Amino acid sequence: MSDLKAKEYVQFEQIKHVSEDGQEFWFARELSVILEYVQWRNFVKVLDRAKLACKNSGYSINHHFAEVSKMVNAGVAPKSVSDYKLTRYACYLIVQNGDPRKEVIAIGQTYFAIQTRRQEVADYFNELGEDNKRLVIRGDIKQWNQMLAEAAHNAGVISDDEFASFQNSGYMGLYGGLKVKDIHKKKGLKGTQKILDHMGSTELIANLFRISQTEEKLKKDKTMTADASNEVHFIVGKEVRNTIKRVGGTMPEDLPVPEKSINEIEREQLKKLKKNPKNLMLEE
Repeated sequence: MSDLKAKEYVQFEQIKHVSEDGQEFWFARELSVILEYVQWRNFVKVLDRAKLACKNSGYSINHHFAEVSKMVNAGVAPKSVSDYKLTRYACYLIVQNGDPRKEVIAIGQTYFAIQTRRQEVADYFNELGEDNKRLVIRGDIKQWNQMLAEAAHNAGVISDDEFASFQNSGYMGLYGGLKVKDIHKKKGLKGTQKILDHMGSTELIANLFRISQTEEKLKKDKTMTADASNEVHFIVGKEVRNTIKRVGGTMPEDLPVPEKSINEIEREQLKKLKKNPKNLMLEE
């Protein structure tokens, strides 16, 4: 994934909202900014095309494009403007009908396709095959890694070298002293390949637990230095390893490397989704 794509994925995540009943949604005006529409009236044209596509697909426009109003500052007094609460499916239709010349539109198409499919299969996790389980867990890890990076920064992990050391500490705890480069070598991966993209679901779950618990402990303990953060990450990783050992599990470094990478699975999923876009919508 390019640096630009990774940056834009984060932007889509940052404007995501969650309702009281746990449903994700996006506001149209916030999305229009990310998609580089300077004037609202131009974005409304895209909204109209997306609504038509929604109707032609047999789905409720009011459900996926819920019109709302909000107060904004305008001169000396605030005024009310119209906006929309958008479902994932609505966002997907919008980026499908956006300006194809914009790179961010293409990024948005991939983002909303993958995110929607990941949530869709997550609802039936126990019934999933191994590839789809990996896809779901890897998506969760991406989100938790963003939260861990923020927690680590707040805990004193500032420079790139410090963050690399911090990441190594977690892997060393979980993988019996192995650093990132050592894990690459043991698993036969190239230096450019991301370890997490070449893990099976069991190994991914172990790493997800390491990441989520480290993020929580850094905040709970109010860790303030890079060295202390490294120690926390190592200890949490080691505790996860000890748990695996106690229950008689296979150590993560000894688990097999799947034939397909996460990226290959995502590409296959996207091809299937493009053939049948209706599969992108989650049944409510």
